[in-house]
Parts: sequence; C-alpha cells; structure tokens
Amino acid sequence: MTALTTVLVLFALIGAVPSLTMALQFVLVPFHAVANHYRRAAPYYPNVAVVVPAWNEAAVIGASIDRLMALDYPSDRVRVYVVDDASTDETPDVVRAKAVQYPGAVFHLRRERGGEGKAHTLNHGLRHVLAEDWMEALLIMDADVVYLPTSLRRMTRHLADPEVGAVTAYIREGSQRKTTLTRFIAFEYVLSELGARRAQNVLGAMACLAGGAQLHSRANLVDLGGAIDTSSLAEDTVTTFETQLAGRRVVLEPHAVVLAEEPDRVAGLWKQRLRWARGNVQVTKRYRHIWFRPWKRDRLSSVSFGLVWFSVLLLPVFMLLASVGLVGLYLIDSPLTSIIFRSLWISVGCAYLFSMALGAQLDPRTSRIAWREILLFPGLISMVVMLSAFFPGLFDERVPQLFGLRLTDTGYDVWNLAVFSWISLCMVAAWLIKLIDGTRAGSWLSPLLIYLIGYGPILCAITLDSYIKEARGAAMTWDKTEKRGKVLA
Repeated sequence: MTALTTVLVLFALIGAVPSLTMALQFVLVPFHAVANHYRRAAPYYPNVAVVVPAWNEAAVIGASIDRLMALDYPSDRVRVYVVDDASTDETPDVVRAKAVQYPGAVFHLRRERGGEGKAHTLNHGLRHVLAEDWMEALLIMDADVVYLPTSLRRMTRHLADPEVGAVTAYIREGSQRKTTLTRFIAFEYVLSELGARRAQNVLGAMACLAGGAQLHSRANLVDLGGAIDTSSLAEDTVTTFETQLAGRRVVLEPHAVVLAEEPDRVAGLWKQRLRWARGNVQVTKRYRHIWFRPWKRDRLSSVSFGLVWFSVLLLPVFMLLASVGLVGLYLIDSPLTSIIFRSLWISVGCAYLFSMALGAQLDPRTSRIAWREILLFPGLISMVVMLSAFFPGLFDERVPQLFGLRLTDTGYDVWNLAVFSWISLCMVAAWLIKLIDGTRAGSWLSPLLIYLIGYGPILCAITLDSYIKEARGAAMTWDKTEKRGKVLA
C-alpha cells in the first residue's frame, strides 16, 4: 500500500469516529441508573432566587412568572428577579404588574443600557441577589420556558450534597403546534440531553448546562467570582467548565422537565445554533490546556470526554476528510475503494440504528410524535447511500433494471462520485435549504428538503459556518430567538 493510499484510507475511516463515539455514549446511558447521584441526594428546599433575563418578552414573561409561582415548592422559598434588558415593549409593565400580584416574590430589575448580551444581563441580577444573604441557590432560566411543577424540587435535592455545584434539567421541545423542524429538534434534544448528558454524567464530565435550566449553589457562584463570563457566546458552557475545574460536580436531573419553544423555521434555527457553535469554538480555544491530558486528574481532561467534545466540534472536518478519502481512492482506482466505503457506511449505519433505537426509548412521548423524524434524521438520501453500502449494486444495478435501464460507464462514475462525496455534499445541500427557506415557497418546500437532505447535515453546515464566522472575526452578537408564547401549558 502506497503512502497516498494509506492517507486516503485513514481520511475515509475517520468519518466514522463521530457516529461511533455517539454510539459509545449510548452504551453508557443504562449505567446512569447506577452512576447517578440519587444516593447522595435528599429532600432539600433552599431559598431559590430565579434570575430571568428578559428583552422584549411581553408575550411570554407574565405566564412564565405565574407558572414559577405555581411550582410544587415552598412558596416562601422562591423569589423571581426579572432582569429587564432595556426592553422597548410592554415587558416592564407586565413584570411590575406581577410584582404587585406577588408582593415580596417577584422583582423587576431594569437595565437602562441594554443590548450587551445575556451574560451582562444575568450579571446585573447576580449582583443584586448576591448582595443579600437570603439566596441559597440560584436558578437561571429563559423568559419563555415552562418548568413542570415538580422540576425545581427534583433539581434542588442534588444540592443537598455539597460536592454538587450545579444541576441541569431536561429541556423538552414544547411548542403547541408541532412542525417538521420542531419535531426534529425535539428528538435532537432527546439524543443530546437524555442520551449524551446521561453518558457524560457516567463519565464524570459534563459539556454544558442547559442555558434555560441552570441551578447553582450559592457557594459555587461565589467561587466563580459571583459573575457569569462575558467574553464568550457560550457563557453557560464556560460556567459548566469552571464549576468542574473548581472541583464541584455538575449533575443532570432527567426527571426535571422544562418545556421550551424552539424555532419553526430554518433561519431561526440557524441563528440560534450559530451562536451556540461559535461559543463552542471559543470555549475550545479558551480551554486548550485541558484537552486530552488525563494526567491532570480532572475528568474534562480525559481522553473519553475529549472524544465526545471534538466529535461534535469537528464533525464537518471529519465529513470533509471522509469525502476526500473516498473520492481520492476512487480516482486512483484503488481496489480498496469499495471495501472502505462499505466499512465506513456500515459502521455509521449500525451506530445510527443503535443510537436512534435506544434514544427513542428515553422519551416515548416525543418518539411517538417524531417517529418520521427519527427514521429520517440523517435524510432520505443518506439512507439510500447507507443501503447501497449494505447491499452493493442495489441502486446502481438492480433498481435501474426494474425499469429496463442500465447505467453507462459515465453513469457509474457519476453515481460513485456522488455517493462517495455525499457525506460532505449534504452540508452544501443544507445551505441551499437555508436559502430556500427564506423564499415564498420555503414554508412548504423546506420541510420536504429537510426530510430529503436531513436534519443532521443542517447542524453540520451551521458548525462549518461557525468556523468561517470565527475566522473572519465576525461580531459577537447575542441574537435572541423570536418567541411567540406558544409553549404547552
């Protein structure tokens, strides 16, 4: 085997790393029942200050406050501080009315200079609550999310253990009107939160607290300097890392459910996830001294957590390298081309089937609603490519023969090049979905294209876009996702 062939084979096979890493995480999910924190948890009802950053949230903030006041938690132990980030709508009036309705429990904190981002808004609230001795735990939430009645008490029980610094919940997509995109998001959250975060708890290292569900002990906040990081678009991830680096645990409480309204158009999803992805790039650079250094004895430096982190962060790179490897092997007419192609896609396919099958059991309610999205998460075209690896000749020989057709040599070349490069071409196709989504026909054409091209490729394309934005030094703006107050009660 020549050096070129060896390099191309390695490039092609590296494309399986993210899928195999995901499957390995799901292997760990059942062990969460053993490695969870419940043995050290206990009924615990600290004084909880809820800090809610709000900018033009008049449509949702009133209902959110009402639901917080109705939590299954001692009412005299919950105070809500709405940090009004110089809102220009009726948000201040709504919050002041709720402060009158719930005297001593709801407070309106106004920032006259707004637009600096979520972290600055949170810090305004933190300075206020830390200046008083009342607060024993702090809950950071978004203005539109809905905590199910038992969620807070299920989270606070973990703080009975002083080794726990922060607790997060399961964010479930909760829009009243389900669309193709929100159903994809719903199952993505099952995979990433009920699946991946459970596995990370087993590994002892958590990547990120959910931005809309962060419960911190007072001691943890004080150790973090009493403020949220403002230098990154991923302030929640920085807080998660700093908590663990300081020696405290971060725990997922999967039975604490928080409903959230998610984007129903690709443009809104792109804006939201681009901010998240850029934040992850920034976090990766910021903590470059911890990656793959197990001798440091903190779990964030472990090889296993490094694989989990970079399998997501570098997914577009792995996909591009896989295409380069497969196409390169084909162009040099290597006899290994078919073997490597089948090895790659069969491993990806098996990992996908295993992860989806287990993920579907973690939240049966969501799975019943999103069964089509579970089947077509990678896209119909990717499923065709996958089947062509499992059953060679199915689509380039047998299917054409059913219609009395036969591919020419040129046809075979076009088919093979398309199949071998689809693992990265799908990201280009995902960009086209974004462009089409903004047109008049986008409302009915985009859902069809998402089923065809896949939801996963859209997320990969957004991550690739984050590389470009970071390389160009694009402005770091905290763009709020538009909310309509359509979360299920």
